[in-house]
Amino acid sequence: MRKLLVRLVALFITLSMSTVLSSFSTADPLPRELKVDYANFNAISLVLKKFGWLEKEFQRDNLPVRWVFSEGSNQGLENLATGGVDIASTSAVASVLGKAKGRPIKAVYIFSHLEWAAFLVTQDSSVKTLLDLKGKKIAVTPGTDSYLFFLRALHDARIRQSEVMMAPKPPQEGLEALQKKSVAAWVGSNYYCSKSQLESGSREIYTKSELLGSGYLTVTESFAAKYPDVVARVIKVYDSARKWSIRHPDDLVTIYADAGNVSLPVAKLIVSRIDFSRAIPDTQDIRNLKQTVPVLIAENLLKKSAKLGSLVEELIDNSYAASLINKPLLN
Repeated sequence: MRKLLVRLVALFITLSMSTVLSSFSTADPLPRELKVDYANFNAISLVLKKFGWLEKEFQRDNLPVRWVFSEGSNQGLENLATGGVDIASTSAVASVLGKAKGRPIKAVYIFSHLEWAAFLVTQDSSVKTLLDLKGKKIAVTPGTDSYLFFLRALHDARIRQSEVMMAPKPPQEGLEALQKKSVAAWVGSNYYCSKSQLESGSREIYTKSELLGSGYLTVTESFAAKYPDVVARVIKVYDSARKWSIRHPDDLVTIYADAGNVSLPVAKLIVSRIDFSRAIPDTQDIRNLKQTVPVLIAENLLKKSAKLGSLVEELIDNSYAASLINKPLLN
């Protein structure tokens, strides 16, 4: 009887170990490193990079975090496509455009709602509205969020692109052209707009945050499918940092000034134009994004297709974020 009992215990242990080993062999391994971008248009990324909260989250897994700087959504999407990053910061409109062009991506979390871009003129310019720019030269950087904003703004104002003269220039060259008055207006990001307004006295004539939608954390479908727990944990840490940013606005300004290499007054103006209140898109966000598709078609950035009808729903995936928003905060 005793021998039988010993054999049964041994058999039980063997079966238990087999089950455990089997579960390890079928589980997806962690990536060798987690590549996350940081950007001037994503203030929360600057907070996370400063405090190392993502590194602390994955420390027990021995998963290193590598930070990659992103100039804009176009670079973030390109880095996703090439494997340069696993988590990218993008504007909603840029993600829609990327999705429509066949990039297998998901927008999984809103890091902020912000004034992406604006039209600036010199302080003494006679230009008051977008309609005053008809027939005039406007500096903008093609392929950027600011360019997509430029197209949507013209469309909303019922101005055809042929009715203005676009001067393609990098941001700093565009601002210099504006100050020299070789262009009537310049369109650029919140970062450059705020600097120009405070340092050069430029005047803003038009901005509308919903034209580019919210700022999203975007991942490839393959990464989300292979490492769902990693995506969820990144979102958890991001949301704690978002809530920290709401509670510590002065500290956020200081962090932004240091990371963005701008003065405290400029950083304060930039941060004042960022809304951290919502991390999950609502019906208005979805509606605004859907209104983007006809504009992209009209501007020949997309070809008309029946597949475009469900594009936004296929892009946005709330499943990772919905259950994490009320997690405990970081101090």
